[in-house]
Amino acid sequence: MAQAYIVGAVRSAGGRRGGRLSGWHPVDLGAHVVDALLRRTGVDPSLVDDVILGCVSQAGEQSTNLARNVVLASGMLPQTVPGTTVDRQCGSSQQAIHFAAQAVMSGWMDVVVAGGVESMSRVPMGLPHSLPEREGLGSYVSPAIQRRYGVRQFSQFEGAEMIAQRYGFTREQLDAYALLSHQRAAAAADAGVFDAEIEPLPARTADGGGEGLHDRDEGVRADTSAQALAGLRVLREGGVITAGNASQICDGASAVLVASEQGLRAIGAMPLARIHHMSVMGGDPVVMLLAPLEATRRALQRSGLSLDGIDLYEVNEAFASVPLAWGRELDADPQRLNVHGGAIALGHPLGASGARLMTTLVHALHRRGARYGLQAMCEGGGMANVTIVERM
Repeated sequence: MAQAYIVGAVRSAGGRRGGRLSGWHPVDLGAHVVDALLRRTGVDPSLVDDVILGCVSQAGEQSTNLARNVVLASGMLPQTVPGTTVDRQCGSSQQAIHFAAQAVMSGWMDVVVAGGVESMSRVPMGLPHSLPEREGLGSYVSPAIQRRYGVRQFSQFEGAEMIAQRYGFTREQLDAYALLSHQRAAAAADAGVFDAEIEPLPARTADGGGEGLHDRDEGVRADTSAQALAGLRVLREGGVITAGNASQICDGASAVLVASEQGLRAIGAMPLARIHHMSVMGGDPVVMLLAPLEATRRALQRSGLSLDGIDLYEVNEAFASVPLAWGRELDADPQRLNVHGGAIALGHPLGASGARLMTTLVHALHRRGARYGLQAMCEGGGMANVTIVERM
């Protein structure tokens, strides 16, 4: 079978809502990171066959095929390069990587840029599916789906609560995991771990301000504590989920260069990793966020690997209950899970998160001299993408 390789991987540092990236138009933010990827890999931009970007809230400034607009805003890509935008909810840019890999493995393309963009400051989460109710048209969930599942709408927050209840996770356990995410992310940032993967860019705030370069994830709270997290209110009465043990709203962009063997020869580059396995799976859309568990089991079975044989795991921290449930169900080594923190600390820029996790994973494998890495994402609608990569 033809192979797909990751040649380069880069991301912006995450920006808090209303923070140091809030003044960036999402198209320009994406173009800046894609151009950085091209510069770092030294690829001739005319060799790029396609640009595939994930974006969840495709409205306003993120509408009208964001990926094509990123190409047009790029300072390097010629207008002959096409672009298309993917929505697989939180796994959108991980799916973009899958589509890019499938394209080069098919032999029809050789060099593809995959990634994602999300400005949650400028295009609020939930904007697209809130429009029907605003127009008096009812719920975005169709009557047939409502009848089948007995709900008027799906809620990831309720799903996170259901998981916590199912596994008996207490508020203290969730907060302890959240604290660990911040501690790991802060330690990684202080040690310069993220320097190789972050592309610095000028800070721009929504009010026209911003000084210096934005080169550090803005959501990491090095000074947080168990007491501070315990003081936050729960998101619903009687629940255990808070803003502190859930992922942070975030602005960001990420990009990965995927190439075939012929593409590697054409661009004269050495790969960072080989894509060993990729799959996607659906599950219960009501609980929604448990799909990575069964998807990981199936991915390991199909890839011929065991979890013990995987050196690092990146499981998106949409809510603390998700990686905790994943780890318990699969008996995973917690010392290999999200070793540099996750979305609770670094932020979750929805459509950019999949490629952000892959960027962090690939660089972590190289830093540690490890071989295999696994990435899993829970996604709206009860889906999960799983990717296994091998360091080259």
